Amino acid sequence: MKIIVTGSLGNISKPLATKLVQQGHSVTVVSSKPDKQPEIEALGAAAAIGSVEDADFLAKTFTGADAVYLMVPPKFAVADSRAYHQRIGRNYAQAIQRAGVRRVVQLSSWGAHLAAGTGGILGSHDVEGILAEVPAIALTRLRPTSFYTNMFSFAGMIKAAGIIGVNYPGSTRVAFVHQSDIAHAAAEELTTPTPAGLTVRYIASDERTADEVAQALGAAIGQPDLRWVPLTDEQMQHNLVSHGLPADRAAEIADIYTSIRTGALGEDYEQHKPTLGKVKLEDFAKEFAAAF
Repeated sequence: MKIIVTGSLGNISKPLATKLVQQGHSVTVVSSKPDKQPEIEALGAAAAIGSVEDADFLAKTFTGADAVYLMVPPKFAVADSRAYHQRIGRNYAQAIQRAGVRRVVQLSSWGAHLAAGTGGILGSHDVEGILAEVPAIALTRLRPTSFYTNMFSFAGMIKAAGIIGVNYPGSTRVAFVHQSDIAHAAAEELTTPTPAGLTVRYIASDERTADEVAQALGAAIGQPDLRWVPLTDEQMQHNLVSHGLPADRAAEIADIYTSIRTGALGEDYEQHKPTLGKVKLEDFAKEFAAAF
C-alpha cells in the first residue's frame, strides 16, 4: 500500500512510519522541516517537504495514496488554536477530495464528541466534523486518552515543590495512553480494508488514579513521598501563565483537566472502552525517570 503519514517524525508519526515500512508498505512522511528529510529517508520512507497550511501541496502529496494518516501539528504560537485546527482540517478535506483518497485515519482525542467545555480539544472536535463532510471515504477517528507524556510538563514542579499540582483530585481515575500504542492502532486501521463510512476507535494503555500516578513516578525517581495535590482552576491557570504559557492556552489546558474532574471528557470513552494497550503506568514511569 501507498500510505501518507503527516506529523513529521513526532512521537506518534515516527513509530507509525517505522512500523508501516517494516510491514512492506510504501510510506511518505509529510514534514515542514527540510532538515528532517535524511532521517525520514533513513527509516525507509520518502519525505514530502511542505506545509499543511498549503492545500495544493497536500493534494499533490496525497495523489495516488491508498490511505492517509492525518494529524494537526501542534502550533502553540498561533493566536487562535481552534481557528488553526479548523484551517488545517479544511486543507485536509480539500486535499483528500482533490486527490481521490478513500481511506482516512484521523488522530483526534477523547472528549472530541463534545462541542464545548474541553479547551484545546475543541479543535479536534471541529476537525472531526470537517472530515465527516467529505463524501465517499472510509474515515476512522482515533481518540486516544490522556497522554502519559503530559506528565513531563510537571518535572519542574516536582523538582521545585515535590508535588504534582493539577485541578482534579488524586482520587480521579484517568485513562492514559502511550504513543507506541497509538501508533500500533493507527497502523492497524491504515492497513485494514474498511468500507466507506465512519468509525470511532478509542485508544488507552492503562487506567489509574492520579494518586497512583504520583506514587509510580515518585518511586521511579527516588521520591516516594511525591504527592498529587489538587488545585483550583484559578491556581492551575495562574501556575501555567507564571511558567510562560499565554493566558488563552493556560485556560484551554485548565478546561481539559476540569472536564476530566467532572467526568465529561471520558463519558463517551466509558461507553466504548477499548482493549487496553501494552504500555502500563510502571513502564512509562521508567521513561519519566530517565528523562527526569
